[in-house]
Amino acid sequence: MLFPDGLDQLRAAGEATRLRTLALLSEGDLSVSELTRALDQSQPRVSRHLRVLVDAGLIEPYQEGSWRFYRLGDISPWLSDFLAALDGPERDADAMAFEVIRRDRAAKAAQFFSNNAAQWDALRKLHIDDHLIEAAMLDAAPRSFDRFLDLGTGTGRMLTLFADRYRQGLGYDVSQEMLAIARVRLDDADVRHAAVRRYDFSRAGELPENSADVVSLHHVLHFLGEPDRAIAAASRVLSPRGLALIADFAPHTLEELRDQYAHRRLGFSDEEIGQYAKAYGMTLATVTTLKSETPGGLISKIWRLEKTAAMQPLTKEKTLA
Repeated sequence: MLFPDGLDQLRAAGEATRLRTLALLSEGDLSVSELTRALDQSQPRVSRHLRVLVDAGLIEPYQEGSWRFYRLGDISPWLSDFLAALDGPERDADAMAFEVIRRDRAAKAAQFFSNNAAQWDALRKLHIDDHLIEAAMLDAAPRSFDRFLDLGTGTGRMLTLFADRYRQGLGYDVSQEMLAIARVRLDDADVRHAAVRRYDFSRAGELPENSADVVSLHHVLHFLGEPDRAIAAASRVLSPRGLALIADFAPHTLEELRDQYAHRRLGFSDEEIGQYAKAYGMTLATVTTLKSETPGGLISKIWRLEKTAAMQPLTKEKTLA
């Protein structure tokens, strides 16, 4: 049969707006407001189409605070191939709309970093004692290794923290202000075997494969609309049996962090990180949990991911967020 999974998905996808919605979500997760903007339609109309797609199992909703997001579900291979092959002026316009949304997300985060570069370390202390997080990351890392890569390096703290363990270190960030501070911090700490560069690590397909033994993502994922791209980047650059260290928050409901500090995601569960790891040839090896002493405070996590397989090319079908 041409459609072995039945006709329900075909019927649900066979309407122009719903097909456009699926094509947009094949690029990455979107909120209701972002879909409304990209499709240039009213929210009630978009919501009706979303309900049809959810009922057909084509997309999955999830809630983060007051924001509701949608991602592609477990769609049929024929539909996945069809979405990948779509072209034409309307598809080009939708792809451009998604790219505008992606740039707006990045610009908002970059503006926040720019405005707060000088006090970024102080902002982190609002959450949990950095020394506890850093000690846990050190415990999870090898005592000695050759190449260290810090994705979203910020002020370069991880490059300094691990300086006596690696032979060569490199940090990437999109903010020039952050990088300027990082260079000063490295000079002050006399770390001569590390450098920082301006680069959007979410597009790290251009970075050399197998170019790092340890990769860190220190409080980076919650700023990203597509956190799986950062984990895919980590896997891609890791050498065989390399490891990625991720420090971030467990799921929480502090909506003000989104409003005041540009947090895109309100934390991550162990299951979600484990799914990301599996999708990109890694295994979630250990999880360290650190609880704030402040009542109602955030819970921090350190996830250690071990590279277990060759990294496959990042595809739309593999993009989980």
